[in-house]
Amino acid sequence: MFNDLSSPAALLATRRSGKPRDMVAPGPDADQLRAILSAAMRVPDHGKLAPWRMVVIEDRAAFATLLQNAFKAARGTPDREDVAAIDQFARQAPTLVAVLSTTVEPSKIPAWEQRLSAGALCMNLVTAATAQGFVASWITGWAAFDPHVLRALGGKDGDRLAGFIFIGSAGQALEERPRPVYDDVVRHWP
Repeated sequence: MFNDLSSPAALLATRRSGKPRDMVAPGPDADQLRAILSAAMRVPDHGKLAPWRMVVIEDRAAFATLLQNAFKAARGTPDREDVAAIDQFARQAPTLVAVLSTTVEPSKIPAWEQRLSAGALCMNLVTAATAQGFVASWITGWAAFDPHVLRALGGKDGDRLAGFIFIGSAGQALEERPRPVYDDVVRHWP
């Protein structure tokens, strides 16, 4: 086990992301994935708007084609390196979930607050996957900002892709990365 799952506090204190390209099978089965996605939904959501949607991407070949076509529409014909990178992105890790930020308009709840709820959902999803014994990673990249990809995944005008969550088993030991120094990022007021 790469994260300390002995308590919720230990899980949060030791959680780290895995690199999607290093994730291997198994990923979560249908029941585990349902539990992970259900836990992800338990986020702050002022107004009970559920301003997010999750799309489990099952057909990775079709997703790779979607990304190739979106790249071509936005940037022209991809070269061989682009094709390989796009294909790797589409097919890495056993499980892939796209998270859409779907603000509800009109609403007395500001759009910014609704978008924060979608970000919280992404973090809950990553943490819930970790709590189930998997590794996960939240990635954006160009595809998260491409309107063709957004629409193909069910996004509408005003929606945004909050990111892609890759889930699987660790194919190698997770690396710790430098973390911010507490006193550099925390201050007390007044």
